[in-house]
Parts: sequence; C-alpha cells; structure tokens
Amino acid sequence: MKSVLLFLSQGFEEYEASVFTDVIGWSRMYGTVPVGLKTTGLRNEIHCTWNLIVRPELTFDKINVKDYDALAIPGGFETARYYEDAFDERFLDLIRRFDQQGKIIASVCVGALPIGKSGVLKNRNATTYDLDDLNGSRRKQLAELGAIVKNERIVVDKNIITSTGPSTGLDVAFTLLRMLTNEENVKAVKRHMRFEA
Repeated sequence: MKSVLLFLSQGFEEYEASVFTDVIGWSRMYGTVPVGLKTTGLRNEIHCTWNLIVRPELTFDKINVKDYDALAIPGGFETARYYEDAFDERFLDLIRRFDQQGKIIASVCVGALPIGKSGVLKNRNATTYDLDDLNGSRRKQLAELGAIVKNERIVVDKNIITSTGPSTGLDVAFTLLRMLTNEENVKAVKRHMRFEA
C-alpha cells in the first residue's frame, strides 16, 4: 500500500492539513487503491494557527523515508511560529531525501517555502501565497530561494506540487492522490465524498 507522511509544523493551518487526512482517508475507505497516511512533527504537541492542539503519530526520529511514497506539507502563519519548524534543518534535510529518491512532495500555500529553503526548487517551477496586500512578499521570497515562480493556482514540476493558498488545498490533495494511484481512484473518492466526479 502507498503511504503519505504528513509533516505538521508548529503553527500549521488546520484546514491545509485536513485536506490530506480526509482525501487519503477516504481513499483507504472507499477508493479503488487504498493509501496510508502518518503524521509527524518535530514536537510532541503542536499548536496550530487557529488554536487546535495536535499530537503527531510518529516521532520525527523514527522516520524511515523508505516507508513513504510522498511527503505532504501544509502551510501556516508566521505569527503562529510556523517557520520555527518549517525552516528547521532537520525538516529541510527530510525534504532533500524525499526529492533525491524521486518521491512526491505536495505542499499547500507557504508550504512551498521550506521546499524552496531546502534547495530542491532551484531552477524549478513553483508557486506560493500570492495576495497583493502582502506585496507579493512570499512569492519574492520563493524566487530568492531559486524557484521559477509561476502565476498559477497549482504548479506541478516533476515530483513537486505547490499552490497559492488554502482554497487550493483539496485540489492539491487530489493531485497527490492521482500521482500516487490513478484517475479511477480519484473519481471513486470524489464520488463518495460527494464531489462532482
């Protein structure tokens, strides 16, 4: 069975993580190809952007990259201390190891920034949060990290998926599921989740 590792940073946005747990969970229950998912983080207890407190299933030191086919990265808020964990060298090294093995890395919103910080987006297409009231600062930051920033909702460059904001979350999760399995599985999951398939 294919398996996804979901990294939960301090200050991650709850909805952006839930798109992965739900889509992958529905695949396991009603899909034509079941997919597993485990959560991990650098802390035993994580405070999310909107005050939810979670405990990851797997301690970070127990991760074996060989056990997973994909890494999922929700974004979060700087004011909620998101970048403390997202930019931690231990996590950046994990991103590099997933990329070196050609495994899928899927991110929502500013979840693209640690991918960029790890160095694996250098000269590759990507996107991130784009709202103009922040003067496009996150896109500028991603460009400074070496990415070729595209003005698109979702960008797929080989094994890496990046996106512009929370509204793209479900699309990112379904894109990940499609890349891990197939279109038939995605249609089955969407039908059971009551999306128009």
